[in-house]
Amino acid sequence: MRFNIPRNNLDEMVIYIWKIVDLPYILYDDLLFNVIFEYFIFTPDEASLFIDDVLKKKLLIQEKNSLLRLSDDLNQKFLKWQKERRFEIKKNLTNYRKRNKTVRRVENNNESKFNVLLKKVIDSAALNRAVTVSDNAVEIQKINKIEGFLEAKIKGSKEESYFVIINIKEKTLLHNCHDFETRRAKTKKFCKHLIKLFLTLKKKNEEIALYFLENIIKQINNWEFSS
Repeated sequence: MRFNIPRNNLDEMVIYIWKIVDLPYILYDDLLFNVIFEYFIFTPDEASLFIDDVLKKKLLIQEKNSLLRLSDDLNQKFLKWQKERRFEIKKNLTNYRKRNKTVRRVENNNESKFNVLLKKVIDSAALNRAVTVSDNAVEIQKINKIEGFLEAKIKGSKEESYFVIINIKEKTLLHNCHDFETRRAKTKKFCKHLIKLFLTLKKKNEEIALYFLENIIKQINNWEFSS
């Protein structure tokens, strides 16, 4: 959720404050106190000028009982934001449950050969980070079981995607994220990108995913993990 203060836009500033207030009505004195001492948005002089200005421009409406409310137009914008926010929370909650389900399935299902093998090269911290990587972040560019070759790109926080190159014949696993280069490669462990790659590959073709993973695991001491 973005809460940058839109000081140069009066309409957006009122909406911004109302997102924090989160009430249909508020007393003038309460709003004045909050924007000064609770939200730390204005100095006392600035707060009085701001509230008086938005009242004058009818962005806020003062009822006969001295309660302030949003104008009809701003209230519609606020309600739209609330609806979008509820949708975003619901989506994030769904994704969170989905990620947790994936973590539990990998960690607890010992009947799956894929899971048993994968757990040999991962830890819980990396797995929990891996499930936060978007499914769309993984792009498998080339895969050939006969040649024992896999090449993929994975979008990360950098502008350029990370690469992954696995060559079974040469027993090399190349990847260029910082965590893998500085930590994981030394101990022959997978970073979040490699875990996500294999989880994605398993969804597309479990036989192929298992083939590459099994070949890495069975002679892992002879493999070169590097960038």
